[in-house]
Amino acid sequence: VPLGQGFDDITVLPGLGWVQTNHSTVVGSTSWFQGNSTVFPSQSGAPSSYIAANFNNTTGTNTISNWLLTPPITLQNGANATFWTRTVSAPSFPDRLQVRMSTNGSSSNVGTTATDVGDFTTLLLDINPTYTTSGYPNGWTQFTVIVAGVPSPTLGRLALRYFVENGGPTGTNSDYIGIDSFLF
Repeated sequence: VPLGQGFDDITVLPGLGWVQTNHSTVVGSTSWFQGNSTVFPSQSGAPSSYIAANFNNTTGTNTISNWLLTPPITLQNGANATFWTRTVSAPSFPDRLQVRMSTNGSSSNVGTTATDVGDFTTLLLDINPTYTTSGYPNGWTQFTVIVAGVPSPTLGRLALRYFVENGGPTGTNSDYIGIDSFLF
């Protein structure tokens, strides 16, 4: 069964099986939040219909590890997920996003610290792991991840993880990202 999410109203996500967990070193004043159309408008739909995260996911200079887990889905080799993401138009502070996979059923175990991954040990995509200001798209860009390493159909989850080391209000990394039009 396909899973599609346009993030028109992120308050409905928990009821649809999505899980949001902020495991930053110190949890800041924000976690995932409704997109702010004054920073940039959505890729599709109403101007604020996307999900966003920013440097306030932690305090000071720390590691941001903010997780957005899909509802449980049937994972199998060759299945794919697409989504759109971007950062601000003129980034001064690099952003980073990972897509990870767990084949452990409906588990939402992402560990307990900012560097833990829990059951989400399979890294499918890492956008801007070297933290350059040009490494994360500054206009809406579509990404596709392909499920691999799953020999037979298995219940699990995908995770979108805003993971930024040396992030936060006084850090050298982390600004603001948006995610829109997720389709599995």
